[in-house]
Amino acid sequence: MPFQTPLALAALLSVIPLIIIYMLRPKPAVLSIPSLMFILKLERERKRVYASITKIVQDPLFLIQLLMLILLSIGAAGYYYTSNEPLSGEHTVIILDTSASMQVESRFEDAVGIADGYVSKKNSIILASNIPLLALEGGSASAAGDIFNKVKPGAGTADLSAAISTGMRLLSKEGGRIIVISDFTNWGGDDPVASKNLAESYGLEVNFVKVGKPADNIGIINGWIEAMDGEYGYTGVVKNYKGESETVKIEAGRGTSGNVSKSFTLDVPAGGTNQFTLANLGPGLTTISLNVKDDLSVDNKAYISIPDTSGQQILYVTDNGKQPSKTALSLLPNSDLKIQKSVPSSLDTYSLVVLAQKETPIANGSVDIIENYVRNGGNAVFIASEALAPEKTEVGLVKLLPVKPIGVEEAENGLEVEETLKSSITQDINPEEISVRKYMNATERTGSTTLVATENGIPVLSYWQVGKGTIFYMGLSDELGDGAWNNFHNLPEYPVFWIKLVEWLGGTGEISEYNLETGTVTSLSKTGEIRTPSKTLTANRLLFDEVGIYEISDKKIAVNLYDDRESNTTVDASELISRAVAKDETRLVRADTYIAKNDITNYLIGVLFLLMLLEILIVRGRGEL
Repeated sequence: MPFQTPLALAALLSVIPLIIIYMLRPKPAVLSIPSLMFILKLERERKRVYASITKIVQDPLFLIQLLMLILLSIGAAGYYYTSNEPLSGEHTVIILDTSASMQVESRFEDAVGIADGYVSKKNSIILASNIPLLALEGGSASAAGDIFNKVKPGAGTADLSAAISTGMRLLSKEGGRIIVISDFTNWGGDDPVASKNLAESYGLEVNFVKVGKPADNIGIINGWIEAMDGEYGYTGVVKNYKGESETVKIEAGRGTSGNVSKSFTLDVPAGGTNQFTLANLGPGLTTISLNVKDDLSVDNKAYISIPDTSGQQILYVTDNGKQPSKTALSLLPNSDLKIQKSVPSSLDTYSLVVLAQKETPIANGSVDIIENYVRNGGNAVFIASEALAPEKTEVGLVKLLPVKPIGVEEAENGLEVEETLKSSITQDINPEEISVRKYMNATERTGSTTLVATENGIPVLSYWQVGKGTIFYMGLSDELGDGAWNNFHNLPEYPVFWIKLVEWLGGTGEISEYNLETGTVTSLSKTGEIRTPSKTLTANRLLFDEVGIYEISDKKIAVNLYDDRESNTTVDASELISRAVAKDETRLVRADTYIAKNDITNYLIGVLFLLMLLEILIVRGRGEL
């Protein structure tokens, strides 16, 4: 190599300006001796540099290696070049409707067959349900075929507009086309035709492909659970979409096996509804089936889940026999209520203790029993009364309460109450209907939570944790007669409040948490195993899109369709299709080309490979290899 060190290379480069100056300067007519010596010196430097350059040209390996270093530097810098590319139609986004109505006859199978005919070189597949699911993004034709072989319709409602919006985001850079395959009988969210028009205004091709035809159906379109005479009861609504009235045979049985324990008939008019009631539903699962022949089976069954609260042993301690709270607790489904005038020596067998003394204060010895019971995991409810006034109450009991009592006061004009924190316990309470005329003036303790307070900030529904258990303070006393503190116990939601409070304290939750409709989305406190009606998965967020029983932790959750529009299989969707193909004025807001960034790394790798091959050939030709 001609240059062994960087200093030698620098010396060469420093001579180049001198040569340029010498070549460009005008030649004098008469040269002096110093000038002649300077010229001779430059001539010697020129000859030396020329000899070095000649050696470089004669050694091509140096040039090859230098070029390879330059190319590697360019590749590391991540250079690219831009170009205007036409919008490509090769990327196809296929939107498949997976709603409940697609289970009618062969609608979904037909939809999959049609979708397979639209597969192109690059494909994305979106499953349209309550929430769009991107099943494939930019996959090959074979990958799309694998998805088509696995996918099945669910039992929710398709949000076609959200699915089209998802497709627009996928095609926002390169363009393409969107194929929506659906029966278009029902949808959630915005009008899909409006979303289609928006996508087309951005230069995307959107096609609606309809499958299916009107069909007959009879289904359960609604149902709810209520507490009836100390037991749970269920009311269901059946709708007949046929053109003639039908006598429907209804069968009910325990569990999900279908063993019938009760059957009856229900007359349902053409295009109308009728309802039925099942009483005395015990804890566990109940299945209700319509014994009919129609074209949609997903709404022919309804599932009911009643949490097992048979272990709820409630102790009610009072010195007054007539109290609305006692009556409400006696009507709780699947629970056992015991009434005593004083606190027993042991509370271990009870899941809940309600202390409703009106005049007689709780003895100091009983306070210790209650505290030990709660600290070990028990639950206690204290109802405000004269017996909780600080001048009558033991100091130990005052320390247990989530509020600090100050004294009983009266409000001549009455006080309103307001919800200070959203809770399942109070969601059915209407604060505007409650009027407080007498109350326990109290202050909230640090660490406690207040759900409801008076308009001047006095807590009336509060709780806090003591050890492993919970103490709940109810400042809305249920005193009757002329000395009544408020009117809450006269309102129809009063028994419901006690049901929800007992369920919440018992850890079972509300009955509504065990009975959901398809399309419901829930977030779990942690990632765990979930058993759906068709599979087992691990997640911390779940969309209930199947009819049947879900098992999450120790809960068995019944999920039903309960959707009049989704069950209506008589819709032909001609109105929507006519709007979708209407010849609207084109409103193109996107250019027909886009600026593409083209990476040059692959090209650099190819050139480097050729240079390496050339270097090997030169070395081999010299006999050095």
